[in-house]
Amino acid sequence: MHIRRLTPADALLYRALRLRALRDHPDAFTSSWEDDRSQPVEAAAQRLAAHAFWGAYRGGELVGIVGLEREPRAKSRHKASVVGMYVAPEAAGRGVGRALLEALLAHARAEGIASLVLTVTEGNAQARRLYAAAGFRSFGVEPDAMRVDGLSYAKNHMHLGLA
Repeated sequence: MHIRRLTPADALLYRALRLRALRDHPDAFTSSWEDDRSQPVEAAAQRLAAHAFWGAYRGGELVGIVGLEREPRAKSRHKASVVGMYVAPEAAGRGVGRALLEALLAHARAEGIASLVLTVTEGNAQARRLYAAAGFRSFGVEPDAMRVDGLSYAKNHMHLGLA
């Protein structure tokens, strides 16, 4: 397995894995498969150019992704959000998520980011354990944060101070 920063050249593989994540786990992401599938591959390339994303490759296959979206305004540039974490089931349980998160954290520290936040859908114990092991702590649960097929899902908000 090889972890590296994604570039716009990775957009096709990134888009395919992201769409798979959104389709297979609609309750885990605020974005939806229905909305994202209508976006061209150029939209994925633009996202990869605008934000820091990492991919886990097994051979030529992209099997995991995670992103870091930094706050753009001067007063909040010390913060960033961890977004879009997904590891394909066939690669799960092999440390892929941990390796992706370690790459993201090393980058965030090098960039001088002091505060990271993320959300985890309540009930996703595996993701919550991964983030907790990296030092993230819950600071609240947002009830009815999103709805999928008429079902309400809460989001657990987590924080990690890097300073």
